[in-house]
Amino acid sequence: MKKRMILVALILALVFAGIFGWKAFVNHKIHEFMAARGMPVVTVSTARAKQTKWRDHIRSVGSLTAIQGVTLTAQLPGIVTAIDFRSGATVRAGALLVQVNDEPQRAKLAYDQTQTRLAFANLRRTRLLFKEKAASRAQLDSAIASYHGSQANVAGDLAAIHELALRAPFSGVLGIRQVNLGQYLAPGAPIVDLQSSGSLYVNFTVPQVDIARVRVGQKIEVSVDAFGHRRFEGRVHAIDATVNPATRNVLVQAIVPNPRSELRPGMFGRVRLFGMHARRVVVIPVAALAYNTYGDTVYVVVHGTVKGHPHLVARQTVVAVGHERHGLVVVTHGLKAGQTVVTAGQVKLRSGMPVAINNAVQP
Repeated sequence: MKKRMILVALILALVFAGIFGWKAFVNHKIHEFMAARGMPVVTVSTARAKQTKWRDHIRSVGSLTAIQGVTLTAQLPGIVTAIDFRSGATVRAGALLVQVNDEPQRAKLAYDQTQTRLAFANLRRTRLLFKEKAASRAQLDSAIASYHGSQANVAGDLAAIHELALRAPFSGVLGIRQVNLGQYLAPGAPIVDLQSSGSLYVNFTVPQVDIARVRVGQKIEVSVDAFGHRRFEGRVHAIDATVNPATRNVLVQAIVPNPRSELRPGMFGRVRLFGMHARRVVVIPVAALAYNTYGDTVYVVVHGTVKGHPHLVARQTVVAVGHERHGLVVVTHGLKAGQTVVTAGQVKLRSGMPVAINNAVQP
C-alpha cells in the first residue's frame, strides 16, 4: 500500500514539474520576443507651446439697462383725445405722443388773459392817479398785486396745457401702448415705456478681492444668449463707492454701444472684464492637458533613443496652469515656448514610449 502511494506521489510530482516547467519556458520565450521587438510606436497629434500676449480677465454676470429709461405717466386727469405714436416706434425728443383734452384749461386761459389785461389797465390808471396824489399808496400796491396775480394765473394755465400734451423727454424706442383713445387718465396712469437704445449700461459685480484690478475705462466684453458667440465691447463707466456687506461684492457699471438696437434693456449678459495691461505667457491647447489629483501633466515630445536608435519619445511632465480661454490654457511652470506637446493619443502613452507624429487630424 505504501509503495502504491509513493508511486502515485512521484507521478504527480513529475506531472506538476512538467506543467510549471513548460509555463516557465513559455514565459521566458515571450519575454525574449518582447525584448527583441521593443516598445510599440504610438501615433499621436501634437502642437507647439507658444508665447503670446495675454490679458487677465474677470468673469461675471450682469444686467443690461437703458442709459435713459422711463415709463411716461399722466400728470393731470383727463380724456385722451389723440394718440400720435405706434408701439415699438423710434421717436425724437419733443415728439407729441398723447394729447389729453385741454379745452377747460384753454377756456380758463382765455378768461385769465382777459383779467390780466384788465388788471394792467387798472394798474396804469392807479399809477397816474398816484402821481397826481389822487390815489393812496395802498391802492397802488393792490393794483400791482392784482396784475401780478393775473399773470401767475395765465402762467399756471399755460403749464397745465403743456402737461396735457405728453411729449417724449428724450429720443428713444417706445414700448407697448397702454392707453386707448377716449380713455380717462387718472394722475400717474402709465401710458408707454420709453427707452434710449444708442448705448446701454451693463451692471455687474466683482469680488472685493479684485477691486484693485478694476479701473474706469477698462475694456469689457458682453455676450447674450440671443446672439450666440457674438461679443459686444464696452468700457467701464463707474465703480460703486461701497462694497455690499451681504455679498462682499462691488457694483461696476459699463457702457456698451448699441448702434443697431440689437441689445435690449433687461437682458442677462455674461461679462468679461479685461486687465489694463497685457503680459507675455506660454499657452498650449487645453486638449494637451491631463488633470490629476496629484498634479496636471502633459506629454512632451523630445528626441531620445530606443534600443540604441534615435527616436521621438514622449516624456510625461508636471505643469502648473493658469487661466483658460478660447481652447487655450496658460502654463505658468514646467514648459517653455517652442516645446512640442501631445494633443491626441495620450491614453495609449506611458512616459518614455516612442511616438510617431500625425497632425492630419487635430482634436
